Amino acid sequence: MMRVLAALLLALTLTLAMPAQSPAQSPGEPKILYYRNPMGLPDTSPVPKKDGMGMDYVPVYDEAPLAVSAMAPAPGMVRVNPDKVQKLGVRTEMVMERAMARTVRALGTVQPIEQNEAVVAPKFDAWIETLNVHTTGQAVTKGESLMEVYSPALMLGEEEYLLARHAGNAALAEGALRKLRNLDVPEAEIAALGKRGRASRTITVPAPLTGVVTERRAVKGMRFAAGEALYRLADLSNVWVLADVFEQDVGLITVGQTVRISLNAFPGRAFTGQVSMIHPTMTAENRTVKVHITLPNPNGTLRPSMSATVELAAPVGAAPVLAVPDSAVLDSGNRQVVLVERGEGQFEPRPVRLGARADGYVEVLAGVSAGEKVVVRANFLIDAESNLRAALGAFPGNP
Repeated sequence: MMRVLAALLLALTLTLAMPAQSPAQSPGEPKILYYRNPMGLPDTSPVPKKDGMGMDYVPVYDEAPLAVSAMAPAPGMVRVNPDKVQKLGVRTEMVMERAMARTVRALGTVQPIEQNEAVVAPKFDAWIETLNVHTTGQAVTKGESLMEVYSPALMLGEEEYLLARHAGNAALAEGALRKLRNLDVPEAEIAALGKRGRASRTITVPAPLTGVVTERRAVKGMRFAAGEALYRLADLSNVWVLADVFEQDVGLITVGQTVRISLNAFPGRAFTGQVSMIHPTMTAENRTVKVHITLPNPNGTLRPSMSATVELAAPVGAAPVLAVPDSAVLDSGNRQVVLVERGEGQFEPRPVRLGARADGYVEVLAGVSAGEKVVVRANFLIDAESNLRAALGAFPGNP
């Protein structure tokens, strides 16, 4: 009897001394690789256990075919069943050097070019007897008669010129002629004066340029004083688009750059202009800088005050840089990671240091090399599928 009790006690002692075993699995069940923390913490266990709150660790099964089911993921690696890689739509792209360019967008309006504008302000007092251009927006050609005016001072000047010529006093005639020219009497009127030999009651005020009337103050019968503005004209064969560029984008713009412009008045149609001037001052209210873009307008299609949208491809840096798509980056706020493909169903989370961003790509300053492939689609699904946090736990400095 004593021998039997001693044998039972020895067996119990050996049983208690043996390490805990995983629950028995049926031959048809998937193999349990390990148990992960139920709260997603980077902590795994080869055997069942509970966390500090009494919650059971979750088993992670290997659903891969038998040929690879015995292969556990290497430390710091994410492994996904190849079948699921296809189902998840995982797509990769090669890391390579790119010429980074950022599209700068701004709103603007069409305006006349300032140096292509002119004001009609005669240098003499007169009355308007005939008005030939009546409407704002009317097209005129250089030399065309805007109005016929009566000016006693001009009539007197013409008579002085004729008397000096008849008297044979060349000096006096030259002085009278110079006075008429100083008052901007047209050369055509002076030539006609010499032919007809008498002063004209009215003279023509011509258009100083070919363009359109943007402002009209002249009215038939009115008296105007010397220097009074009666018309404002603008040559619209070329126009400006004045764009409001935000402060953070101004440094990317230089004079001479080509600009793509679209207008609300012509949907689906693109115009091409060139940066001709960047204002030296900034608008404090909205933190923008006016940029002048010169745009050809041979048919007069573009009209002042039309709304425009400006797009300009601005290079980021002087040389190509190593870059990956924006969608490849997993950003937790204090860490940026990409998933590097390391074989069929194998992905390595790689911390990266990023630089400039431009049009869907981001510069990589450190972390990957040219030629490596990074996941650019379904990377967040990989994160959920394979417990990326646990894989990141293999990197030093993780919380």
